[in-house]
Amino acid sequence: MSRLAQFKTVTALGTAQTLAWASSYYLPAMLAVPMARDLGMAPSTVFAAFSVALIVSAALGPYAGRAIDRFGGRPVLIASNLVFAAGLAALGWAGSAVQLFLAWAVMGIAMGSGLYEAAFATVVRLRGQEARSAITGITLFAGFASTVGWPLSAALESHFGWRGACMAWAGLHLLIGLPLNACLPSVPRAAAAAASEPEAAPLLSATEARRAAFLMAYVFAVAWFISTAMAAHLPRVLQATGVGFALAVTFAALVGPAQVAGRVLEFSVLQRFHPLLSARLAALAHPLGAAAIGLVGAPAAAAFAMLHGAGNGILTIAIGTLPLLLFGSHGYGRRQGLLMVPARLVQAGAPFLFGLSLDRWGAGALWLSAVLGLSACVALWWMPAEPALPLRRPRPPSPQ
Repeated sequence: MSRLAQFKTVTALGTAQTLAWASSYYLPAMLAVPMARDLGMAPSTVFAAFSVALIVSAALGPYAGRAIDRFGGRPVLIASNLVFAAGLAALGWAGSAVQLFLAWAVMGIAMGSGLYEAAFATVVRLRGQEARSAITGITLFAGFASTVGWPLSAALESHFGWRGACMAWAGLHLLIGLPLNACLPSVPRAAAAAASEPEAAPLLSATEARRAAFLMAYVFAVAWFISTAMAAHLPRVLQATGVGFALAVTFAALVGPAQVAGRVLEFSVLQRFHPLLSARLAALAHPLGAAAIGLVGAPAAAAFAMLHGAGNGILTIAIGTLPLLLFGSHGYGRRQGLLMVPARLVQAGAPFLFGLSLDRWGAGALWLSAVLGLSACVALWWMPAEPALPLRRPRPPSPQ
């Protein structure tokens, strides 16, 4: 794949991922309350329905990854746009709790086959071990999902109601997301057949591989718990520190640019060091921000949002690149799907559990996420640092 072709692929995937995340993962933060008010239920019920979507996505992830390993990401991602549109339309038409839960279950199918894991597996299927820069590029684009999603969802809701907002997002998947994913390169038949060949020699010993997989799954689970909890509740968390609603939304929107800044830092400066170093530093960012909130209160709200965003941005790259660097590109999609199952299951409970913590402790709930972030950093220190092959020297990709 030429550099121009790679740039086009990264641009298409990054833009489509921005839309996918903004219209699913970041949707409840702005629409849960008006949904609940209109349907006559507690906001926690809406977040419980969102949790169903995360459970469905966890169950589907390994199968979507296996399909991408065999056939490439183009058909899987195109299908995800259609399912996203159907799920969002079903949300817009929901008139009861049962219909709401069913609509979010449909959204879960789309999320399991159309978010980062699918995008990462797509570029790995195209580029093999050379996919790291493409993974970073995708996250640079999609780092603005919250910056775009939260204000746009709020604006759509204020003008057209939450139902109109859902319908608008559905239309964007058909008008923007689907054409972008349809432009992705298809995997030649020879490359698809190669997915069924015997796996290449492992980069880690069996013992190291088991330990790395266990620790990686734990770190990913913690990262997604914190990320999901903040995506669902960050404006409310900031309000609990004494920040007004409008300012809380403004500060929360800083997460997107901070994620991009963190990814640029990782790509430009931290790439000189072992990738585990950047992951360890990223795991410390959220706890440091929480400590600032605990010590200073509302004046540290913007700093907390930026630290959380920067750390989350770098960890998102680690979720895509660490399995590639330590385990190789063969069977990446299925392996990534399996490693992310605990993360998706933990995510399912994150909005509800952190919401309960927020109800009980207010801004003090951040100590829960801070301790989890510190534990992830410790797990990263225990992870095997060196595979049998050098981490920074890419191998030639498998035949395309």
